This record gives sequence, C-alpha cells and structure tokens, in this order.
Amino acid sequence: MNAAKPEQLIAEMLARVTAGLPAHEHVPHLRRWLDFNNHRFGPVLRAPLDRAHVAILDAADDPARLTHPSRNGGENLTAWWLQRQREVAPRTGIGRYGEDRGIYDHPDEPREENPRKIHHAIDIFEPAGTEIFAPYPAIVEMQGNDPTRHGFGGIVVLLHETDDGVPFWTLYGHLAPGSIARLRPGQRIAKGDILGMLAAPAENGDWPPHLHFQLMTHLMGWQVLDIIGISWASQWELWREICPDPNIILGIEADCAAPVARKPAQLLAERKRHLAPSFSLAYDTPLKIVRGAGCHLYDGTGRAYLDMVNNVAHVGHCHPRVVKAATRQMNRLNTNSRYLHDNLTSYIRRLAEILPPELSVIYLVNSGSEANDLALRLAHAHTKARDIVVVDHGYHGHLSSLIDISPYKFHGKGGEGRPSHTWVAEMPDPYRGRLRRGDKDVGPAYADSVATLVMDLVALGRKPMAFVAESIQGCGGQIPFPHGYLAGAYAHVRREGGVCIADEVQVGFGRVGSHWWAFETQGVLPDIVTMGKPIGAGHPLAAVATTPEIAASFTNGMEYFNTFGGNPVSAAIGLAVLDVIRDERLLHNARARGVQLMDGLRLLATRHRVIGDVRGLGLFIGAEFVKDRDTLQPDAAGLKAVIEAMKGAGVLLSSEGPHNNVLKIKPPLVISEADCAHFLSVLDRTLSDLHL
Repeated sequence: MNAAKPEQLIAEMLARVTAGLPAHEHVPHLRRWLDFNNHRFGPVLRAPLDRAHVAILDAADDPARLTHPSRNGGENLTAWWLQRQREVAPRTGIGRYGEDRGIYDHPDEPREENPRKIHHAIDIFEPAGTEIFAPYPAIVEMQGNDPTRHGFGGIVVLLHETDDGVPFWTLYGHLAPGSIARLRPGQRIAKGDILGMLAAPAENGDWPPHLHFQLMTHLMGWQVLDIIGISWASQWELWREICPDPNIILGIEADCAAPVARKPAQLLAERKRHLAPSFSLAYDTPLKIVRGAGCHLYDGTGRAYLDMVNNVAHVGHCHPRVVKAATRQMNRLNTNSRYLHDNLTSYIRRLAEILPPELSVIYLVNSGSEANDLALRLAHAHTKARDIVVVDHGYHGHLSSLIDISPYKFHGKGGEGRPSHTWVAEMPDPYRGRLRRGDKDVGPAYADSVATLVMDLVALGRKPMAFVAESIQGCGGQIPFPHGYLAGAYAHVRREGGVCIADEVQVGFGRVGSHWWAFETQGVLPDIVTMGKPIGAGHPLAAVATTPEIAASFTNGMEYFNTFGGNPVSAAIGLAVLDVIRDERLLHNARARGVQLMDGLRLLATRHRVIGDVRGLGLFIGAEFVKDRDTLQPDAAGLKAVIEAMKGAGVLLSSEGPHNNVLKIKPPLVISEADCAHFLSVLDRTLSDLHL
C-alpha cells in the first residue's frame, strides 16, 4: 500500500470507509493504543495547556471575506488571527481540530463548490521564538520549508512507534526554518528534545506565529511539502481516521474538536454502520434537524418546520427558561437524592400540589418506561398478585416488564404474543369498535370487558394485581375514552383487590387543557399515576405518584435508589417547566388551540371525505383517514402520502393507530393561533393536491 500514489491510496481508503471498514489496517490498533498510553506523552511547549490558560479562537463562523495573507483586498486573515489573540491574552490561543474554516481562501486554489477547508490539526498560538518540544521518542521522518508555496514555514514530521511497532506520525508546522536546519531524516529524537521555534510572520508566509500540530496514522506517500492540513467536508469520514484528533497527545483541557456538519447521506451511512437497526427514522427522506425553538425545528440549511407532533418538547423546543435553569444548576452542582437539596423538595411539593391530595408520595425517575416499571413493582408489593389487565393496543414502555403488558408490542411485529399474566380488554373505540357513539352507556358497556376478564382470572383462583391504561389511548389511535369507561373499569378491578394505574406519560401536565391530568376528565382517582415525556420538556425526567398506603407496602426493607432520579439539575428543569406552564397560561392555550384545531379539522372533513373522524382533548388530537365512511376501510397509504407532502411543505406530522391510519396531532403547548391556522391551511391544500 505504501508504494501506491497518494491519489490511489485516497481512493482505496475512501472506498473502505464508505463500506464501513477502517481506512487502513492499523487504525483500530492505534486508536486503542493511544487511548491507553496518552499519559506517556510529554508537552510540546512550556506554556501550560490547562483550562485556566487556554482560550478557543473560533474560526468556523466568520465570513469568507477574510483573505489569504498573500492577497490584497478584504480583511487580512493574519490581522484577524492577531486580533483574536489580543482578545484572549495572556492565555494561549487554540485553533480547533475538525473546524470548518470558511476563512480559507488560498490564492492557488480557485473557489470550489466543495472547497478544502476542514482543519486536520490543532493550532497553538504563542509568540515567535517559542520553543517546541518532541512529546514522545521519535525518528525524524522529514523536514523542509517553503513559505511561498503553502505558508507553512518550517515543517518537521516525526515517526513514532507503538510498543509493538505500529507506526504513527506527528507534524509540526509554522516553525522558523533556521531553527530546524540541524534536523536530518533518520535522526533519533528523545522525548523532550527541542525540535525548533515558532516562526515570525516574515518567514512564515505572513501567518501569525503558531504551531500547526497534526497527528497522522498514515503518510499516504506524501513528501513533506505535499502533506495537507485541510480537506473536504465530503471526505471527513476518511480524513478523521488518517489525521485523528491530536489532542489525545496534547492533552489540552478545552473543547478543541469542532463538530463537522456532514450531509444527511453521510449521517445515514454512519447510523447504519453503528446504530442498532431497531432504531427507526421518520420520513422516506430523513431530515437532519440541528436546532429547535418554540414550535419549530430547523434543518441544516436553516429551513423551518412547524412541529405538530412533538409532545416531548412540552413547553416548546429549547425554552429559554428551561435552558437557563438547567445551565445554572449544572454550573453549580449535580449529584443524587441522598443529599438534601432545595430543588428536590421544592419540586416534589409542586408536583404534589397539582395532583389529587390522596396521591401525595412521589418517586422521581428518568423515563416513562422506568416510571411504569416502578408502578408495577408498587402494585405487586401492595397486592402480592401478578395478573394485570390492560387495554388492547396499549403501549407502556420498552422494558421487558412493559413489553409484556403492551399489546401494541407483543401482538405487533417481532412480538411473542400475550404472556399468561396479562389480560387484554377490548379497546373502547366509539368510532370503529363494537359499540359506537350514540349507543347507550358506551363507556360502562366497554368497561364490562374488564369485568369479564377479572371474573375469568378469579375463577382460576387468582386476583388482579392492577388495571393499567393510558388515560387517553395513544398508540391505539388518539382515542379519548367514552364517558364512564375508566370509572367502570376501576370499580371492577378494585372490587377484587387490584389497584388502578393511570399512564399519563403522553397526556399529562395540562395537555388536555381542561385539567392537569387526563384521568380527571373521566372523574376518577387512580391509585398510581405515572408521568414522563413532557415532565422535563426533553430532559430525561419522569415520576410516579401514589398513596401513602401503597408506598408503605413498598417500604419492605429493600432500598429504592435511582442514581439520577431527583438530581438537582433534573429537579431544576422540572420546576422551570411548571413555571412556564403557569406563567404562559399554557393550560388555557392547550384548550383554546385544541378547539381551533378540531373545529378546523371537522370543517376540512366536510370537503375531504378521507377524514372519517376527528377526536381528542386539548392538544392531543387524532384525525382518522378512511377510504369509505360507511365501511370505515382504513386509508393508511393516503395518510402516508399526506405526511410526506406536509413535510415537503414544512409541517411535521406522524401516524398512529392499529391500522396506521390516524393522523396524530400533539404539538408543544406553546403553539400559536397563527401556527394552527397555517397548519390547517397547508393540510387543506395538501389534501386537495392529492385529491383526497
């Protein structure tokens, strides 16, 4: 491979990286060796490189009007660097590795659509004459200088070896040519030997004094003046293996590596290479989302998308108060709940205040899945039973214990069917279920399905541990339960000693608008309530609330400890979310915008017969798509076409339901009247364009 020309090697290695292989055979070994041996490297200069003595000089976001030192016109690049050095003095200025430097405009290279501008090295800015030292035993591979061609001043390349003889190289650019004249190829260099000194601008292509320090896993057949220090963003997957982050040697206590903005196709390839295939992506052509604000998400080009489906960002993406609360507390302390802290006690008090007084005991965890798993443990501790009644098509989380009680999963693709301890009640769907709107006592009649199951398991000599249900069916198709359903179901289960668990992971915290909790719309009081998703507005925070009696049953001598549950940062975020909901009147907004959206959807249904049903509470809404309103034949294909077309028009949506034909609408609670009107207008136009 070493005898091949650089262009051929680049092509071969690029093909390997594209195929998911290392660029060359030594890359994995070198990564591991450097990880475990970086403590053996010495300093490259006398100045300390700890966090108190360095400052990052960000060159990524400045305009391309800056010109190369050898060109006239515009602001000179050297002057720009020197100004930034003055701003951070007396600290050492650091130029980042992997930085996308729009400032580069080399006189020998015409402007390209995809210019070479990703920085392979770390720059260390110190005065001219600063001594540079070898960080590890080496042999001089090559040295040279030609400031008129590349503006690199003097260059030294050292060859090093791992303990088992695998080679790697370090490059030192912008050295004073006279200071390296004594070095010869093949010369042995000890750790700590002086290599040279930083060049002044006059002998360095007019660049400011600094060290360009580059680590290389392969020499690519280059001669010293051919080694490149910048490359193309489109080839970064290759070059970050040929020229890895050199801070593993330097040990600078700062964020010296800049993220390179890669194209969606590159990100997709890397996901497929390393991310487990069970993780899915939205849309036929996935979006690369880089920023969020309020009800909008923004892709890498800056295009805005109205987010109509993200109920996790409950108070809006990146709400300033939530971000500030997290940052402020993270800067001060983050630990666990074994210490007293104001945030924890303030948060559980605030949470208890918006729950029924009977549910006064709080457990803090990290996710809705953790919350539901803990709820099952609480129920078992209190009842000593195992059998659980759930609603068909329900989903309660990704843990094994929750897959077992989620028909949406165990009856779906890859599922193993209903476990023997799980009893599945029919879904109370008044649109396409056994009982419809207008039938007598629809809610209590559906609840009789729960009664039948309870009697069946009692006949077997067992008793129910719990009835578990989302307070509004989510994965089942955004279905508010008919009035009286939960009251009846709860009564049937409690009659035989079971407890009732309300899964509010999706619909809690004011999403229904009229109440804090969706179970309140049914006039019931659960024994256990689980919450997640909106509780932290995107931060991993969740909770379980229960009665003192059930909590006492769980207090059996075994400690319940959650490493991150109730930590000061999570509690600060939870408090900020509650403050925003209160101060921005978001319960009222959820109610008002929900009415606006459902009225608008029902109006659209008069013009587009594909909309068979509109239902929901507050900002938890479903619109069911059918091919025929009499037969209720689902139209999943039509809905998919609508979702893809709406994405193209800048509106993000998703589908749900047993037939995947329900348009789910659950935007952040901060959505505005204008945003809702825009969504309805775009949907109307899309349905017309698709002739639906």
